[in-house]
Amino acid sequence: MTHPIRAVDDHDEPALLRDQFRQLLRYRALLAAGVVVGLLGGGFLALSGDDTYTATGEVQVRSATADPFATGASADKGINIGSERQTAVSDTVGDLAAGTLLKEGDDVTARKLLAGLQVTNPPNTLTLRFSYTGASPEQARSRAEALANAYLAHRKARTEESIDNMANGYRAQLEPLEEKRDLLEERAGVDGDDVSSARANIIVSISELSRKISELKALDTTPGYLNKKPVAPTEPTGAGLPLLLGLGAVVGLALGLLLSWVRLVFDPAVRSPRELVRSLGGPLLGTLPRERAAAGTLLAIGRSGSRLAEEYRAVAFRLAYDPSFAERRRLLVTAPRGDNSEAAAAAVNLAAAFAEMGRDVLLVEADLRTPSLARELGSSAHEVRPPRWAAGEEGDGSWPTGARHNVDVPGSGAFALVAGATADNVPRALTSAPVARIVAEADRPGAVVIVLAPPVLSYADAVALVDRVEGVMIVCDPREVHRSDLERIREIISASGGSVLGALLHPGRGRLRRADRRHKSARRRNGGGSGTPSVEPDAPETTGDPAETMGLRSFTLPGARR
Repeated sequence: MTHPIRAVDDHDEPALLRDQFRQLLRYRALLAAGVVVGLLGGGFLALSGDDTYTATGEVQVRSATADPFATGASADKGINIGSERQTAVSDTVGDLAAGTLLKEGDDVTARKLLAGLQVTNPPNTLTLRFSYTGASPEQARSRAEALANAYLAHRKARTEESIDNMANGYRAQLEPLEEKRDLLEERAGVDGDDVSSARANIIVSISELSRKISELKALDTTPGYLNKKPVAPTEPTGAGLPLLLGLGAVVGLALGLLLSWVRLVFDPAVRSPRELVRSLGGPLLGTLPRERAAAGTLLAIGRSGSRLAEEYRAVAFRLAYDPSFAERRRLLVTAPRGDNSEAAAAAVNLAAAFAEMGRDVLLVEADLRTPSLARELGSSAHEVRPPRWAAGEEGDGSWPTGARHNVDVPGSGAFALVAGATADNVPRALTSAPVARIVAEADRPGAVVIVLAPPVLSYADAVALVDRVEGVMIVCDPREVHRSDLERIREIISASGGSVLGALLHPGRGRLRRADRRHKSARRRNGGGSGTPSVEPDAPETTGDPAETMGLRSFTLPGARR
């Protein structure tokens, strides 16, 4: 019983975020470059900048009061701390502080002095914090103290000026009252009681004004206190080298993620397995692991302890129980474009895996432009007569009616190989009647026919075989194949009457390996490889433990010489 493939949920946001993060990690070079740039920038800022020092003093602001110890007296009466902060950074305070510093030998302008000043107000306090940043510890201390003292002096002068103005106003009101009082005193004996009553009212007013003037003169005009006197700092201000390097690394990582995201947006390659499934229209059959031991051999089946062989077996079992494949038992293996070596390895190992299951397997190499399977299999392939179930074929000895090969899989059985051969007219050879009769042998009970075709987007050879081999498996590197290529392959195969059974992903190869394969392919196309095929090293022997081959019996083709 097969389970339907679960549709990709485009609204699964956690899964989409995880996929996108994994895709960003594909561009490790950009991430590393961003971190390096951030570290270099942080180091440059730490080493190239001049050392600066900051001294801090705190001033507690208070208002003028007659009795600070009286019940209900409030220290913040009439104080707007925001306005006081603006006053502390005003040009008036700067001029006063510059004049004081000039007497001490520090010739600095008010504008330059205020440029290094920062005044802040801690929350819920009447305190102003004067922070001055200078080129030396002593300069920072002296200037911070001068600015704080200048602010207190300016505020004291402003308070005293307000008191004097109010007192002068009271005196201006007092002078006419005193003159009127004197005039009434002169007429006291003439007018009698009426003059005495008016004179008493004037004396009361004069007493009230005199009391107010006395109260103003008695006010405590202390503007505030320098609670924290600035001291010379012992260490430079600002972030040190470790902190700047850390910040640079964080900023560089963010830059690298941004560059990776931009690269991801404009990358035409397949960015995730779910995107591959969506573009190709078929399931993901498996992902081949990278295995160094298999670098020089084509057959992984039969090698003990091989993770690659187990993945091929898993793919073969999945295909065997797939309804679309089980009905026809024909499989066309191809690649999107470029090099076809991974598709050839997949075709050979799937044939070996089906042979382990006891199937009669026939592998047909339909790559008539650069045939190489017989040479790459080396000593594992032995030329034999056609088997009995194909002995009825007639031909002139050309492909595919010529000699066949029996490929031995150590400890697993064998399968038949119709090796490719160069042809003058490739399309006619692929659509010939012998090819149709060979592919039709999959209709026999227990038989499986696997056809290896050239890249489907490079040549039309695979398309010519789709109407006979309906099931197609695409072998590709997800980092090299484009989404548009997969969509085009799906359209081509559907239009040709076939169906995509799925995709098999293989790990990417290094640039040197790809260049070496391109060089070998060019030599084969130019005829440089027409000599005696080199013998590949034999696969490692098995120990005879049935667990190594999943307990499957070996199978020998009828008529094959062992």
